[in-house]
Amino acid sequence: MIDTRSVDGLEALILASADGELEAAFVPAAGMVGCSLQHRGEELLGQRGGLATYVADRTTMGIPLLYPWANRLSSRQFSVAGREVDLDAASERVASDPHGLPIHGLLAGARGWSVERHEAVDGGGALAAVFEFGVDRELLHAFPFPHEVAIEVTLVEATLRVETTVRASADSDVPVAFGYHPYLRLPDVPRADWVIEAPVTEQIEVDDRMIPTGGRRPVRIERGPLGARTFDDGYLAPANSAAMTLTGGGRRLEVSLGEGYPYTQVYAPADDEVVAFEPMTAPTNMLVDGGAELTVVPAGGSHGAEFTIRVEG
Repeated sequence: MIDTRSVDGLEALILASADGELEAAFVPAAGMVGCSLQHRGEELLGQRGGLATYVADRTTMGIPLLYPWANRLSSRQFSVAGREVDLDAASERVASDPHGLPIHGLLAGARGWSVERHEAVDGGGALAAVFEFGVDRELLHAFPFPHEVAIEVTLVEATLRVETTVRASADSDVPVAFGYHPYLRLPDVPRADWVIEAPVTEQIEVDDRMIPTGGRRPVRIERGPLGARTFDDGYLAPANSAAMTLTGGGRRLEVSLGEGYPYTQVYAPADDEVVAFEPMTAPTNMLVDGGAELTVVPAGGSHGAEFTIRVEG
């Protein structure tokens, strides 16, 4: 099922399950952000500052795409895949973290997404859109890798699936380090009572700026109520796409990282009632660090990654 509606003056494209119990909204004119995921009429995504603030201030909300890098970088100028990156060439598009480091990419709230299809499918709906990165000269000066980014979203029965594909141009390799932040919440359930489960086993060690040091350590996150616990940590993704879950109030939200997402960040701040199990194609700062862990799409090639959010209740 499909529909449209206006959110903060922007057109949101709606996908809904055939039974109408689950509904998702994405906004092509605002960076293809997922601005809503409702189950039986109740919002499951953290709205934080809302859509208008996301567009104006490049903050994050809902399910934002973080592209071409997720989380932060240790430098604004660096070499990668044989080319020089200079983020100051698109400084108005770059947000900074409390340490002044560039964070969350260049496409927050970006216009320029072209919708290729928005249609009903068996059991729900589908949406596909493409962003031509090489068309915008400012973006290309900052990140000099002409390519296109394609997102296909499907919502069928109880599962939202987000597939992202990077397609390199015929004459340029493209480094891949993007991710998403699905900010999940459980309506009408106190944060302390939210039950989390994240079957990760290896944590990425970071310095006081949250930049990886190169070290890793074994770890176990205890399944149980969130309580007063907080998280903002990077990990190797759970083995075999095992789900990371948030449960409470008769609902269970499952995030599963499929092909293309070997890393994850778990985020649960003390000052915001959200939990994010974040799909990551690379560890934080991998564009700067480079090395064997950085995926580089060869000229003319493509690279895809997908994750799902399943809602049970």
